[in-house]
Amino acid sequence: MDILLVGGLWLNGSVWDRVASELEPLGHRPVPLTLPGQGDGAVSATLDDQVATVLAAVDAAPGKCLVAGHSAACTLAWLAADRRPERVARTALIGGYPMADGQPYADFFEVRDGVMPFPGWGPFDGPDAADLDEEARREFAAAAVPVPEGVARGVVRLTDERRLEIPVLVVCPEFTPAQAREWIAAGDVPELARAERIDFADIDSGHWPMVTRPAELARILAAAADDAG
Repeated sequence: MDILLVGGLWLNGSVWDRVASELEPLGHRPVPLTLPGQGDGAVSATLDDQVATVLAAVDAAPGKCLVAGHSAACTLAWLAADRRPERVARTALIGGYPMADGQPYADFFEVRDGVMPFPGWGPFDGPDAADLDEEARREFAAAAVPVPEGVARGVVRLTDERRLEIPVLVVCPEFTPAQAREWIAAGDVPELARAERIDFADIDSGHWPMVTRPAELARILAAAADDAG
């Protein structure tokens, strides 16, 4: 099965290299995506452009696929399920959750000169970045791609209730499955509160397990694809 790998803010497709190399021997085809505005130089890219890139990868898959979104891109995985419910076998949400209809995609940090640059490590003190050493932090910050304002402040539009029928795997890195269940039960994640099937996978990492735990993350995603297949 094709496993689409969609990175969150500031990341291009290369962040998935080690996960991809681990997925291939497990019998699945990894498809890391570089999103418009996050690695191709298109500073005027919009959320619609990013959605179109994910949908093109879904449409190119030989059969149903698993769409794995990381952090903010959990919403892109959810939008893929919304737009192509007949083509998405499962979504995997890594370290994040989908925004609801009408919400901004990722209006989390300051926008300057039309882009949202990486804000430094201050906002990620604690569990998010606890497993990144100083060298890893320097490399991440140096490679971080400022996200176009048209992406970060784009408005999420959901139109097909069939997305709620597609099984969801919530991968829990810097939080636990118990915490995720509490947030969903409390109504903090309205889209997931309405999903028909949710499974949880714990991974002992910070917010970027594709960097610090690639083999373990690959095994989790491969098992989810096997189950979906």
